[in-house]
Amino acid sequence: MTYCLGMLLEQGLIMIADTRTNAGVDNISSYKKLHILEHSEDRTIIACTAGNLSVTQATFALLREGLEEDDDSDGPRFVKDMANMHRVAGLVGEALHMAREDITETAGDDAQYSFSGSMLLGGRIKGRPLRLFHIYKEGNFIACQPDRPFMQIGETKYGKPILDRALEYDTPLDDAVKTGLVSFDSTMRSNLSVGRPLDIVVLPADETQPMLSQRIDETDHYFNMLSSKWALALAEARAAIPMPPFMLKDSAE
Repeated sequence: MTYCLGMLLEQGLIMIADTRTNAGVDNISSYKKLHILEHSEDRTIIACTAGNLSVTQATFALLREGLEEDDDSDGPRFVKDMANMHRVAGLVGEALHMAREDITETAGDDAQYSFSGSMLLGGRIKGRPLRLFHIYKEGNFIACQPDRPFMQIGETKYGKPILDRALEYDTPLDDAVKTGLVSFDSTMRSNLSVGRPLDIVVLPADETQPMLSQRIDETDHYFNMLSSKWALALAEARAAIPMPPFMLKDSAE
C-alpha cells in the first residue's frame, strides 16, 4: 500500500509520497514513489505512483523510450516534447495503459496479483499555469480544480479529513505543507503499510522561485515534533468540548 498527495494551490504545487512497499512483522521495504520526469528550463514534470511496481516501472520505461508516433507526430513522443500539461497527462496515461495491458497479458489468466497502477501528475510548461492530474489505471485522467485543491491516491481515507477541513485554494504554501504532513501522520498512525521516508516537492507558482525537494526520514526532528504536537492538540481540543448533555446526571431528572 502507499499514500500520495498532491495539492494545487494559488501559491504553488505540493506533492508528497511515502516510500513503503511492504509491511509485516519482519518484512518492511521501501521504494521511491515520487519521480521527477522532467526538470529543465522549459518544464518541470513530477509524478507520484501507487499500485503494482512492475506496472509503474514499465510505464516510466516506455516514457523514456518514447511512445510510438501518432498522426500528429513525426517520430516517438516524449514528455519533453508535449505542448502543454494536458498532453503530458494524455501521454503518461497512454503509457500506463500500455504497460498494464502488456504485463496483464504476459501474466495470463493464472496470475495471482492485481496488475494495477495510478498516478498523480503535476507540473508546468514554462509560461503556463501549474496543473495537477489524477491518472487512473485505464489511462484516463481528471484535473484538479480550485474548489477542491488536492488529489490523493493509495491509502487515502485516514488523511482526507484534515485536508477537507483545513485546506483551501488560498492556503499559504508553508501552511499547506504542514497540513499535508499532518495528513500523512494521521495515515501512518492508522495503517502500517504507509511509512517514512516521505518525499516532498514544492513548486512555487512564481517561476522565478526554485523548486524545493525534501526527504523526511525516521529521525526527522520537525516531523516527530509535528506528530506529538498534533496528538496533544487533538487531546486538548477534545477535552475543551462540553460533554454530551444526555450523558450528564442532571439530564435524566
